[in-house]
Amino acid sequence: MILRQLLMGAMAALMFGQALAQPQPLDEVAVLVNDGVILKSEIDERMTSVKRGALQAGQQLPSDAALRTQVIDRLIAESLQLQMAERMGLVISDIQLDQTLENMAREQGMTLQGLRQEIESDGTNYAAYREQIRREITIGQVQRIQVQRRVQISPQEINTLVEMINEQGLQDAEFHVGHILIDFGGDETAARARADKVLELLEGGADFAQTALAASSGPKALEGGDWGFMNINEMPTLFAEVVKDAKKGDIIGPIKSGAGFHIITIYDTRGQEVQEVAEVNARHILLKPSPILSEDMAKTLLDEFMADVKDGKADFGELAREHSDDPGSAARGGDLGWADPNMYVPAFRDTLARLKVGEYSEPFRSSHGWHVVQLLDRRVTDATDQANSDRAYQLLFRRKFGEQVNAWQEEMRAAAYIEVLDRSGRRS
Repeated sequence: MILRQLLMGAMAALMFGQALAQPQPLDEVAVLVNDGVILKSEIDERMTSVKRGALQAGQQLPSDAALRTQVIDRLIAESLQLQMAERMGLVISDIQLDQTLENMAREQGMTLQGLRQEIESDGTNYAAYREQIRREITIGQVQRIQVQRRVQISPQEINTLVEMINEQGLQDAEFHVGHILIDFGGDETAARARADKVLELLEGGADFAQTALAASSGPKALEGGDWGFMNINEMPTLFAEVVKDAKKGDIIGPIKSGAGFHIITIYDTRGQEVQEVAEVNARHILLKPSPILSEDMAKTLLDEFMADVKDGKADFGELAREHSDDPGSAARGGDLGWADPNMYVPAFRDTLARLKVGEYSEPFRSSHGWHVVQLLDRRVTDATDQANSDRAYQLLFRRKFGEQVNAWQEEMRAAAYIEVLDRSGRRS
């Protein structure tokens, strides 16, 4: 009997070995990025995704070769930032990812299951989509950590912008901007010639988004160069300088900068009136998971806290002082004071939106950790000088942050080892 089993096992191993010996299609390394690689399958999957999005949006696409170049550039930038995240030990947990997806679904008026069905309805693999969202969250956090400290805003800059807002009323103006960047590529004269040709095509009626996909080296190239609506004070400085008097349909450029030649179009303009500010007053307890405090333990501990509070056995403020991992509010019994809810991360903001005054939330996860929050009150206030100063700061921060992200990415790329291989795996 034992011999028979051994024989059967040997035959099974032989058959398995023969199966392994059959030629198997292998993935190919397409790009070397420091110690990492970008596979041909990753490029193909991203190209399929871009094509699907363009089809849904009714956009035409450039040739596969031009699109492939844009996709490779984007994947190189992502790879460098993800490598930075790995060196920092930055990991987005499944719970954090699920919370983000649930928020995304809620913003679209559907459940997480409904979001999954919609994603899969057009042939997209949900697991791959989920991992792409994880990548995007990771990249966003790396950018905030690495770039935020590079942004310096002086009180004088804020005061100057507040005066400009008050004098010119520019807070009401938003521009829907399209952008194409023709980089120097080592030859400024040739770059200028390419930029002039692109401008000639656009003025002749060529589709701006399609042209951006084919020709732009800008950060929004894969989105057709579309930056969406922006207030003039949050735009990159280069944009702000040339669009003040622009009208819908205008094409501006080529404009030379240190990066290359820029061409800008104004798809649309609109006004934005902000007369009142809706604020919330809340207090919370935050527990940050760690090697000592697991995700489940953090949630369970908050459940126990709230049971004691509701039974009258404990005071919320005292629990916050003793246990909250938010040092800024813990000393005040978890009190966050009056604030615009949009300043909070989406999970926290959305939880507050669902609460009635005086009501406590169930434990929930945000990018900061596990919270319970109580909504103390709501109010609507007129815009004040402080609000205008805060708004000026945010506008300046967004502008400078965007500029610094681009500069940081260029610095990483310049310091990295990058080698693009052709489809056969040979160095090109």
